[in-house]
Formats: sequence, structure tokens, C-alpha cells
Amino acid sequence: MTGSTSGIGRETARRFAACGARVIITGRDKARGEEAVAVIAQDGGRAHFVAADLADADSVLWLAHQALDLAGGQVDVLVNNASLLSYAATVDVKVDEFDTVMAVNVRAALLLVGALAPRMAERGDGAIVNVTTIVANRGIPGFSLYGSSKAALQMLTKSWAAEFGSAGVRVNAVSPGPTRTEGMAGYDDMLEATAAQAPANQVGMPQDVARAIVFLASPGAKMIHGAVLPVDGGRLAV
Repeated sequence: MTGSTSGIGRETARRFAACGARVIITGRDKARGEEAVAVIAQDGGRAHFVAADLADADSVLWLAHQALDLAGGQVDVLVNNASLLSYAATVDVKVDEFDTVMAVNVRAALLLVGALAPRMAERGDGAIVNVTTIVANRGIPGFSLYGSSKAALQMLTKSWAAEFGSAGVRVNAVSPGPTRTEGMAGYDDMLEATAAQAPANQVGMPQDVARAIVFLASPGAKMIHGAVLPVDGGRLAV
């Protein structure tokens, strides 16, 4: 699981571990990663932490190698959760920011899938879940870069489903709406305003998204391929 030292990723890792999975937690912050591993261990689960910078292509490929090594050569589920938020007017987006956001939100997922999905296909089994956002489907001022990066990930979800599905690898995505995480600290007004426009009329929590991710990775979702599951309180629907 990428980006799993906090927020949605950490909660998802905890739930996978509770289901009996051995989880590989990744992120840049070693202290937070080791803390997440310790919490899972206290609950009787199994987890490892691998520090990686997803903005660096070599680091991403090294992460894939480490994951395979720790998992005995077999990764059953890949969750591309890591995300770099960008909120800025288009005219204020710098080239370096564009490159970094696209590297973390798009390229890292592509490299990990390229390294791990073929092995899943050889076994005839595996699941990949990408984490996108409702901003990938709605034009919102300030989110041109972030939204386009997540829209790219949604298209990759469908392309990978077509590419690997016949070999037994299911590829899907979840699309969270306003969700209260550490990464959204300072955006409370925006979260509340967006949630108020949805039927659920409440801001989501990491566990809401985590449940959807675990479901899509489970045998119960065996006939779901190439789907983008909204976890947004109905915001996109209405």
C-alpha cells in the first residue's frame, strides 16, 4: 500500500491486517511508518514498513523489488493510495510542481503496476485498487493539476482492467469525496461545503473509504473489473 502511514492508507492497511493479510506499509516518514506497523502488531497483525519517495522513479522500482522480497515473491494486492494534493490557480502552477504531482499521482502507480501486475497475471490472480477523487470528474477552480492527475489514474484503471483482466487480475478504483484526513487539515470549510451538497450531508472518514478498498480487493468483488466506485456520500450522483 502506497501512502499508508496516515489517513485513508493507514486505515486501509489496518483493515487488511485485521483480515489476516501481511501488509507492506510505505511512505517517506520512517517514524510514522514504524508507528503504523507497531499499532498493527499490537492488534495481532503483520506489517512491514518500507520508506520510499514516489516522486523518484528509481525509488518506486526499488519499492516494488522490496515488496516482492518481503512477500516471498508474491504480492496479491496492490493499493495505489499515495497522493500529492495541489490546490492552485492554473497560472500559479510551476513546472516543478506539475512534474512532482504527476510523478507521485500517476507515474508511481504506472511503474508499480508494471512491476507487479505481470507476476499476478502469471499466477492468474491478483487485485489492484487505485485511489482517485471526485475532483477527477468535476471541474473545480484550483484543482486543475490535481484533478487531471487523478483523471489520468482513472483512465489507467480502465486500461489496466482491459490489459490484465483476462489473466485474472482485477483492477478497480475508489473515488473518495470530502474526507477528513491529515492531508486535508486546514480545508475544513471546503470539506463541509462540499459535503453539504451531497445526499449524505456529512464529511467522510478514512474508514469509509478503507471499507470500499478492502471490498474491491476481496473475492466478493470477483466480477468487478475497471470500475470507479464513488465513496462520496452521493455527491457525483446528484
